[in-house]
Amino acid sequence: MPKNKAQFLAYPTVAYSPETSLELGISALYVRYAKGDTNNRLSEINGFAFYTLQNQFGGIIEHAIYSDKNNWFFLGKLKFQSFPLTFYGIGANAPNVKLSKVEALQFQLKERLLHKLYGNFYGGIEFDLHHLGKVRFNDYDTNNSYEKPLGHQGSTNLGIGAGVLYDNRHNVLNVRHGFFSELAFLYYGPQFGSKYEFSTIYSDIRWFHPIRKRNVLALHAVGQFSMGNPPFNQLALLGGESIMRGYYLGRFRDRNLIAAQAEYRMLPFSFAKRWGATFFASTGFVYNTFSSVESNHLLIAGGAGLRFLLFRKKDVWVRLDVAFTKEGQGFYIFIGEAF
Repeated sequence: MPKNKAQFLAYPTVAYSPETSLELGISALYVRYAKGDTNNRLSEINGFAFYTLQNQFGGIIEHAIYSDKNNWFFLGKLKFQSFPLTFYGIGANAPNVKLSKVEALQFQLKERLLHKLYGNFYGGIEFDLHHLGKVRFNDYDTNNSYEKPLGHQGSTNLGIGAGVLYDNRHNVLNVRHGFFSELAFLYYGPQFGSKYEFSTIYSDIRWFHPIRKRNVLALHAVGQFSMGNPPFNQLALLGGESIMRGYYLGRFRDRNLIAAQAEYRMLPFSFAKRWGATFFASTGFVYNTFSSVESNHLLIAGGAGLRFLLFRKKDVWVRLDVAFTKEGQGFYIFIGEAF
């Protein structure tokens, strides 16, 4: 098929993480160049539907669409899911005690409407709609009473703001060289129909540097900073399958988060064209106010993983990671790199 033709690919998926256990799903990928012109950047639409052995289910559609001459960039996602998560409390000192299993229906629509400012720099408006409904806190220990967090009865919040973004990556499922940086500000207010009033500043920086022919050094730093009264589901969450692997998603949550990770990727080995490996390490912490930060709040995680080349033409790999923390370890199986 000619390179300038639109392409569609669908395939079944199997994944595993501490938050989901075994996950079964189906993914679809659609790629095209605006007006069939390969001088334009490649636009991608990804769809994913899943069901897990913990009775979690949902669907996610993500897109990165460029207009002709790359003058406009539309970046966003639509997510609906029933995704029970364990709640440990709020703050850097939250003990390793499972307080509740939180069940809820979640809906999110996030969109960035960005115009080219210069080269790979884009700027524009952003909006983010969160809805959390049918919320139920199922306490693991009925004798362990604690104050339910803000938003425990559910909420709908719409944030509107602005952002700037730089992106010169190619093949976002497995970046071998390039740089990505986003800085955004969103205000959630009652004038937009939000139940709670708060604002959030979000920063995401990623840098990928090729080493020799096959290897890549990847660096990643994120920050999330909130002011006002964000509900518990829109606090910054530490952990998960992307950054701070090894910690359960939301094991620590608070108004603010700073985290960074480094990963060395060998894709593939010199002696096996479809097999590779990675080594990674991360550090981060959550906090309410910066004056409350203590040295023991800084968390460290690290691990290694195997890679298998699933789609040769798209350079898409299956990753099997094991990560270690002071609280234990986590195992992850996913398609596409963590960042």
